[in-house]
Amino acid sequence: MKVVILAGGFGTRISEESQFKPKPMIEIGGKPILWHIMKGYSHYGFNEFVICAGYKQHVIKKWFADYFLYNSDITFDFTSGYSDMIVHNQHCEPWKVTVVDTGLNTMTGGRIKRIQPYVGNETFMMTYGDAVCNVDVGRLLAFHRLHGKIATLTAVLPEQSKGVLDIDENNSVRAFREKSAKDSAPINAGYMVLGPQIFDFLKDDTTIFEREPLEQVAAMSELKSFIFHGFWQCMDSKREMDMLEKMYASGQAPWKVWQ
Repeated sequence: MKVVILAGGFGTRISEESQFKPKPMIEIGGKPILWHIMKGYSHYGFNEFVICAGYKQHVIKKWFADYFLYNSDITFDFTSGYSDMIVHNQHCEPWKVTVVDTGLNTMTGGRIKRIQPYVGNETFMMTYGDAVCNVDVGRLLAFHRLHGKIATLTAVLPEQSKGVLDIDENNSVRAFREKSAKDSAPINAGYMVLGPQIFDFLKDDTTIFEREPLEQVAAMSELKSFIFHGFWQCMDSKREMDMLEKMYASGQAPWKVWQ
């Protein structure tokens, strides 16, 4: 089964880094967050990826083009007057990666529509290229197959850092406590499973996947949520990038399900 990853946006909210590269190529622990996402899927046996690229898409293509060299022990032998390359050991992943230029200003639904020829008439997984999670995608897929609907999304209750105030009718604060996940509404964390029927709801490059398409599918009772209580974190800001980097450096990265 193919895994589609949206990786074409401008990443304007983290412009300190995205001015040089696409947001999914911003590194955590020396590897792009895109790599971390792919490693998670690969851990559960999903190794075929379709990357929806756009902004600075050449950076993604070049990284994968050089990936074999970066992850192998190689001797470059020029003694014969020619350039001979001897590969001693390679540590590459068993991945098949298709990087598709889905346009610079294309919306999320349009990007998914553009990769239809690479997916065909098959169910596929889809997620965003800027968030890591430790959801068991094998269980997610089993849940999707069990209910038989068009689409499944992973829903999480994000922890919030703001304080919760208990205010009475006189505007007096009666109690204060830190906000917890119980105070939050579930949000779409990505990590979706989509049937090929989803392409019928995608019109053109201006289609925003999270609006009309998902709203229509939900109105038809064809959208299910896989409630997940584990770790999920997006990387929308420099602060979140630094937080993920610190977690990875300390060896406390919950999304690192692989060995």
